[in-house]
Amino acid sequence: MNEPMFEIKAEEKTQNYGKFVISPLVQGYGDTLGNSLRRVLLTSLPGAAITTVKIAGVRHQFSVVKGMKEDVVDLLLNLKKVRITYSGDKVVRASLNVKGAGEVKAKDIKVPAEVKIANPEFVLVTLNKSGSLSADIEIESGVGYMPARDRVTGEIDLIPLDASFSPVVRVNYKVEETRVGRLTNYDKLTLEIWTNGTISPKDTLAQGAMILVSYFSQIIAPKKVEKKAQEASTDDLGSVGKLSVEEIGLPTRVSNALIRAGYETVEVLVSAKKEELVNVRNLGEKSLKIISVALAEKGVKLQQL
Repeated sequence: MNEPMFEIKAEEKTQNYGKFVISPLVQGYGDTLGNSLRRVLLTSLPGAAITTVKIAGVRHQFSVVKGMKEDVVDLLLNLKKVRITYSGDKVVRASLNVKGAGEVKAKDIKVPAEVKIANPEFVLVTLNKSGSLSADIEIESGVGYMPARDRVTGEIDLIPLDASFSPVVRVNYKVEETRVGRLTNYDKLTLEIWTNGTISPKDTLAQGAMILVSYFSQIIAPKKVEKKAQEASTDDLGSVGKLSVEEIGLPTRVSNALIRAGYETVEVLVSAKKEELVNVRNLGEKSLKIISVALAEKGVKLQQL
């Protein structure tokens, strides 16, 4: 089979927008490439977002900050719109400390050296003369979209945010017929990409293509998949490990039995062996299944179950 030969031309490009024409393509490959690239660009590219915020004096999102024109809900919605460039694996912390009258902007967020804010002039809230705002912020890298309800904080005053990690905002593609010599049955693919400004459209196109190549490479030359044990490590539990057994949705009878036996937190519970739990008074095989289901909903697993 002949190697594909086509050109990629950037007809328009700005920091947030790119229009690319890919041609000539063998008939049918315009839709094949266009649809595949669109799906990957919208769902599979890594990015970063603010995932939690802890505001001084605020216990929940319906609280009020004295001296702030907007309410806390408005602040949280605006924090979700802050565009962040960060590619590390670990959660990083940032802070926001502003006093006095004026607009509070994204650039007022103090971030580590490895983090950059792509829209520094974006206005978060407005303070009056006596106003002040102090907040601790967590930033994570990820892929796709993660709703706040899927993030367990373990702290009452730590507010989780819906996080859209994808740097690509929108993708359009169009396929038209094009001519190669006397032949007219070739495709011309026009691809439009809008980003949030943390990455150029040209780079997103290259990343999307590389992701597709990696999947096809696994079909051509499959690498052996090593199966790893799914049992939870207490080092990887994070905030979930600090939850008490009363906070994971267990029946009162079961949680009370665990507490009396010394299994007060998830961290302690997942390190216990099946034979140890079976010997706990008022627990049996049925109770162990209930515990296993409750922990699975938090993303962890009991040993030997």
